[in-house]
Amino acid sequence: MIDGLKNENLINDLYKLTIPPMKTKTSIILTILFLSITSITAQTQEELQKLSIFSEYVKAKNYNAAFTPWMELRASNPKLNKAIYVFGERILNDRIANCEGQEKVDYILDMLKLWKERSTVFPNITPKGAYMAKASQLRYNHREILGVSNEDLYAAFDTAYTSDAKSFTNPKSLYTYFSLMVGLYDASQKTAQELFSKYDDISEKIDFEVKNYTNKRNAFLDENGEVRELSRKDTSRLKSYNSYLRAFDQIAGSVDKKLGTRANCENLIPLYTRDFEAFKNDGIWLQRTMNRMYAKGCNDDPLFVRVVEQKNELEPNADTAFYLGILKDKAGKTTEALNFYNQAVDLQTDKFEKSKILYKIATSFKKKSRYGQARTYYMKALKANPSMGKSHLAIAAMYAKSANNCGTDNFSKRAVYWLAAKEAAKAGRIDPTMKKNAKKSIANYEAKAPQKSEIFSSGRAGQLIAVGCWIQRSVTVPSL
Repeated sequence: MIDGLKNENLINDLYKLTIPPMKTKTSIILTILFLSITSITAQTQEELQKLSIFSEYVKAKNYNAAFTPWMELRASNPKLNKAIYVFGERILNDRIANCEGQEKVDYILDMLKLWKERSTVFPNITPKGAYMAKASQLRYNHREILGVSNEDLYAAFDTAYTSDAKSFTNPKSLYTYFSLMVGLYDASQKTAQELFSKYDDISEKIDFEVKNYTNKRNAFLDENGEVRELSRKDTSRLKSYNSYLRAFDQIAGSVDKKLGTRANCENLIPLYTRDFEAFKNDGIWLQRTMNRMYAKGCNDDPLFVRVVEQKNELEPNADTAFYLGILKDKAGKTTEALNFYNQAVDLQTDKFEKSKILYKIATSFKKKSRYGQARTYYMKALKANPSMGKSHLAIAAMYAKSANNCGTDNFSKRAVYWLAAKEAAKAGRIDPTMKKNAKKSIANYEAKAPQKSEIFSSGRAGQLIAVGCWIQRSVTVPSL
């Protein structure tokens, strides 16, 4: 119809319409506008039809059939619907996976182009950091065929992270980012300080995301840490949160493993000793240094004392109070240590962060075999963060280690392993990252507990056994 409006004969016909002279121009304009709208409506209907066609093909995973109508719509009206980019990504992923050579390169480059188009057309639903990280990861995955260097790849990830760290949340990309840094350090292209600073950046980012998803997950738990009855929508959300927590738990371990001995005390102490005077008034440097030295077991070195005391003088916080407690404990000043530990708890108002402090305090007591105090603080940690399954595993381990000392005969001593298994099972229920460890611990403890034949010969099936010493709990003998 638009072509018809350009036709001279049609225009002449319009002028010949039998309408009053004063309204002729207005009528012509209205007529042309009507024909244009009709034309646009027809065009839109055709585009919507293409959208529907390729969308149905994509849903059916028939990506080859979807390709042509998708490409046509992408070219004619890229703003029509975000499905052009959401489903387009699936279509191109299929092409990339099923071709080789230059054809694969072309589709990879087209994927990068598609994401740029999306950021232009739909900037509000295309987070900068997330999509820059996706682009960097795609280039990394195909670095050999694309001929891209590790320096360029690291620079791309670094730009994504520094531009929008908030939306740079993909666990795999965070690991790739750090892995590239380690490679550049090993190639003497990055300094030790740059490596450790980036390790801190990534570790803190992982901690932030774990905290974020843990808090979201905790909103679905009751006071006992068990999942409440949920709607279908909330069940789906919880599944997503659990998935992210498992992924970040895995990546956190991989990042630490990747750093490996590059950050052992032999390397850290000389570096921090050299830099102490230059950074002694830098709160962030001091915080990261004391955290890393503690995490790597370097807190026996005099430098750790200097860093903690300097940080406490400059910016006292819950962490410095905890570390001062550690130092007092080492000096045999138990009462003073406990005062600092409790001060650390009181200074921390954030529940998730408080649970981490409480867990550290509990673990400090556990290492000294002060199991009663350790359990008290593990339970406090669970109250602050009901998803902290590792607290239950730690309590279970203390039960198991005390089995020989907390029973009156061989049967009752080994019955403590049932109590340990029961505690370990709680870890698997409340914490998605602990299921594998919990399952392994349960199997270990149950194997050490009295077996069916022993239960039968003892005649104690179904009986309640009181466990003494510091444990002060009871356990029921399984019924046969």
